Amino acid sequence: MDSPRSKIVLVDDNKATLTLGRNLLKTFYEVYPASSAEKLFDLLENITPDLILLDVEMPDVNGFEAIKRLKADPRYVGTPVIFLTSKSDDYSEMEGFDLGAVDYITKPFSNPLLLKRIESQLLIVKQRNDLLASQAILQDYAENLEIKVKEKTAEVITLQNTVLATVADLVEFRDKLTGGHITRTQRYLQALLDELHRTGTYLDQIAKWDVDFFLTSAQLHDVGKIAITDLILNKPAKLTTEEFEVMKTHVSAGVDAIEHIIQQTEESDFLDHALLIAGTHHEKWDGSGYPVGLKGRNIPIEGRLMALADVYDALISKRPYKEAYTHEEACRIIEEGAGSHFDPDLVQAFRNVKDQFAQIAREIVDGRA
Repeated sequence: MDSPRSKIVLVDDNKATLTLGRNLLKTFYEVYPASSAEKLFDLLENITPDLILLDVEMPDVNGFEAIKRLKADPRYVGTPVIFLTSKSDDYSEMEGFDLGAVDYITKPFSNPLLLKRIESQLLIVKQRNDLLASQAILQDYAENLEIKVKEKTAEVITLQNTVLATVADLVEFRDKLTGGHITRTQRYLQALLDELHRTGTYLDQIAKWDVDFFLTSAQLHDVGKIAITDLILNKPAKLTTEEFEVMKTHVSAGVDAIEHIIQQTEESDFLDHALLIAGTHHEKWDGSGYPVGLKGRNIPIEGRLMALADVYDALISKRPYKEAYTHEEACRIIEEGAGSHFDPDLVQAFRNVKDQFAQIAREIVDGRA
């Protein structure tokens, strides 16, 4: 099927020029003659030309005034305009180009030259349109690719979260004394992070985090308890010194387990927080914690955050060897631990959200909201 012929509007107040131009061009193009600028704009109500041949010297509205009106209309900004003129001075040509003309042909024109100029300009328009079409296709492809990447990323994240949640559930199932602990500590951490963002505390560190990764990773803070015997893990009494030393090994066991997973996968970013949380949430601000005895800000902020959330939940939870502390008693113990057990800045954040902690504890009992 032949492609449609290009549409050319020829505007000239000289009847002879119109007749000559029409006869020359009609073999190759659809030609629409107009004897004035006003006739041009009448034609444009019905057709969209591919190129306009525009006489400069016309009565009433000359070519310069006509092109200004054309280029002010978004429909014709990209339509090439070739000026036809009997003038040959540089000033007139520069004025025409400044107004948006793409070429300038002196009358009387050479037929081969006119045809070649028109052909060149139409080719430029075609190449520009082809380029725009290609860009649109590439843009569409890029957008679809981005959507597919986001969908695949979401699938991977969902899988990662499912695996982490399953492992965390396994730990909580074995540790029958801490029902709901994992879910509550996640919520406590979210409250603390929101407060740190609000006040700007440690923002230089936490602003870089993927919070979803952090909160999901927090589920693994006690993953090492899988390696602890049930006789100790679920002992219905306070642990002996020797038993507590065994219990403390859940930290190193958890780190080993997470490091093993990291070594087996190329996509391990989601475990970076988990490694720090599991390995340092029993460290204390004054250096008296375990397993390493890190002190102050040498303790990763992930571990410092989890230490506070973990202790609060342990305090308000009932154990065989103790009754549950009230929310007020737990708050007092944590506030008294500022500078010894806990990061003082995080204790200040806790003071501001402790009512949220109490609400979370009331909402989530034995893992159920």
